[in-house]
Amino acid sequence: MFTPFLHQLGPWLRGDGAVSDIVISSRIRLARNISGFPFKSKASEEDRQQIEELLHQMMPKILDENSYYELDMETLSPVDRHLLQERQLISRDIADAEGPRAAFIAKDESFSIMVNEEDHLRMQSLTSGLDLSKVWNIINQLDDKVESLIPYAFSPELGYLTACPTNVGTGLRVSVMLHLPAVTISQEIEKVFRGLQKLNLAVRGIYGEGSQALGDFYQISNQITLGRSEEELMQQVREIVDRIVQYEQKARESLMHDDKNSVYDRASRALGILQSARTMSSEEAMHLLSSVRLAVNLGILEVPAIPLINELLLYIQPAHLQRLNNSELSVPERDLARAEFLRRKLGEHP
Repeated sequence: MFTPFLHQLGPWLRGDGAVSDIVISSRIRLARNISGFPFKSKASEEDRQQIEELLHQMMPKILDENSYYELDMETLSPVDRHLLQERQLISRDIADAEGPRAAFIAKDESFSIMVNEEDHLRMQSLTSGLDLSKVWNIINQLDDKVESLIPYAFSPELGYLTACPTNVGTGLRVSVMLHLPAVTISQEIEKVFRGLQKLNLAVRGIYGEGSQALGDFYQISNQITLGRSEEELMQQVREIVDRIVQYEQKARESLMHDDKNSVYDRASRALGILQSARTMSSEEAMHLLSSVRLAVNLGILEVPAIPLINELLLYIQPAHLQRLNNSELSVPERDLARAEFLRRKLGEHP
């Protein structure tokens, strides 16, 4: 069992940073492959073991050995792997894959490096609020340190070579997670999505590619990296996120002006259910917490505090619930445990 992260809140959920009432987190991820090895889809098990061993040998030269955990994905239980996924520290692909693969994760959760995901290396940094410069500085410095010791697959014409053509070039994926309840209530969310697709930006759920959008939480990210610099990609996403934030702010102002009582009624009912329900699915809990989070940010409800709401959004997820209960739980058992956890945590903060 791996539990060091279980009783700490990652930096991306602290509820601080620019426009953190709307922007939950900012993330930058780099895709890299090591020169001399086939891409992971063509690599043999021996190739992947050699890649993992190379990173094992080199990482102490790159980072302070006391600053990170080295985790062998094959030896971690499925629950522990999915707990790391829920904390946004590894991807679903590496959690569910098989064969040699590993992760190096900062003890403060400020960055992680996945080995033998879709590419040989996936490096990412994540922080609270809208702060792309901060996460770019962290991941850029880390990337430079790795590249000084490990040769990357690189083409002077194309840039960094990656398993997926959409990542060729910079290998950069800029992702911003937003909470957009007012735009959803005003039934303008589909209009926003259509506009993003025209700009080659992807919209995904809270856990990225392949995940469902729950509780009005969405991830916005670039789809193409070839032919654009890192600065251009970050600027594009930043400009679009700024527009979406303004759109959400205007929608919230309209709600406060035209429908404040309905917002209060929806949130207070949601809080009442969260405080008293005996069984609850993760989908229902996410939607209820979304309503409460909106009302708290609008000043309609004074409690619970945003960091607590963000904490609840994480700990109601299946793997966290199972680790908190120190046992594997069926879906009905998780629904019972989730409701009990919410009642207890909200009861501690009346």
